[in-house]
Amino acid sequence: MTRSYFGTDGIRGRANAAITPELALKVGQAAGLIFQRGDYRNRVVIGKDTRLSGYMIENALVAGFTSVGMDVLLLGPMPTPAVAMLTRSMRCDLGVMISASHNPYEDNGIKLFGPDAYKLSDDVEAEIEALIGADLRLRLASPERIGRAKRIEGVHARYIEFAKRTLSYGRGNGGGAGLGLDGLRIVVDCANGAAYRVAPEALWELGADVVTIGVDPDGFNINRDVGSTAPGALIAKVHETRADIGIALDGDADRVIVVDEKGRVVDGDQLMAAIATQWKEDGQLSRPGVVATVMSNLGFERYLRHIGLDLARTAVGDRYVLERMRAEGYNLGGEQSGHVIMSDYGTTGDGLLAALQLLTVVRRRNRPVSEVCHLFEPLPQVLKNVRFAKGAAPSDAVISPVIERGRERLGEGGRLVVRPSGTEPVIRVMGEGDDRDLVDEVVDDIVQALAKAVA
Repeated sequence: MTRSYFGTDGIRGRANAAITPELALKVGQAAGLIFQRGDYRNRVVIGKDTRLSGYMIENALVAGFTSVGMDVLLLGPMPTPAVAMLTRSMRCDLGVMISASHNPYEDNGIKLFGPDAYKLSDDVEAEIEALIGADLRLRLASPERIGRAKRIEGVHARYIEFAKRTLSYGRGNGGGAGLGLDGLRIVVDCANGAAYRVAPEALWELGADVVTIGVDPDGFNINRDVGSTAPGALIAKVHETRADIGIALDGDADRVIVVDEKGRVVDGDQLMAAIATQWKEDGQLSRPGVVATVMSNLGFERYLRHIGLDLARTAVGDRYVLERMRAEGYNLGGEQSGHVIMSDYGTTGDGLLAALQLLTVVRRRNRPVSEVCHLFEPLPQVLKNVRFAKGAAPSDAVISPVIERGRERLGEGGRLVVRPSGTEPVIRVMGEGDDRDLVDEVVDDIVQALAKAVA
């Protein structure tokens, strides 16, 4: 079945254009019907980030879910991983996050979690798509079975306590003895997004001296010049405050990047390398390896091989990383972009939890972040995008020859990945290898060929 709505991370598009109240209502009805279980009152939990359009989509989803007989628990602005955690913790039948992640405020999206707190499979998403296009009038709840909706208090505290308990050496209320974050000056950038309350408070409660930016959402400024995709403000603040580390989350806080005390950006590959190294020493890895996508740097793969670990690669998307982790028993994986999944603690990428695990490594090694988080030298990597009109991507027959020539030129010492984005109408071209000039030439040749093909 052709997927009309779901991409690599839920449904996403421009608010009130692609993501309309009508669509949100139908998603609520369709998902609600599929996830009704037994005769008891089924429940769905809904969180959102700070986009203006979140109010509109939230209300439409509530109408959809209640119209098919599901009760709705509203969380307000909360990180995506918090919604996943609370879905399972509160014994809900479905979890929903209203967010377009790192996209600008004009966009929004709908992410769905099953009762096990994992993102839905392709098959279940296909079932939902089929119902979205169906006439559901005869399947609506009778008047006495219409669902109720209410806002839930105290959810921020629940997630903060959950996050603190994952810090093995934390000092949280009743938590483990040992190292906390006392003495660390941390700049945290919440992207004016979903974690603007919980992330600073969790770090402060663990003892850190916390400096905040990106904690004043107004409905329009999510991800604007702040957050994990725009680290300039964080770098400047780390220098200004002489902080030990800077932590930048994205709009829904499921990804994180770090800035060390020298102002250098640390991406997801370096974060995973630091955590994997510590977990290997502690015997905490369930398998001797890490799962990452085809976009992770070859230098990361070489480093892991050097310390006796494998790198299992997947297609781009944290859902595919998680599927491989679950299927083969890995407990650490993620993406270069900053999604880090630690299945001992959560069912999806969690920027705050990943940052806390890194801070544990920093405290245990008693070394500056610049040393802890720079374990390998990344190979030169070039990433360029070619935009095309929706539905007008070039065929494989047109671009395959130039891609094959590029792979031949890079040889065994390099990699080439050409793929359509799952969230916007662009084709991403990534090349890497030991010779930067050669990588540039190969990527430029492919970009030019693609640009001609879509013109």
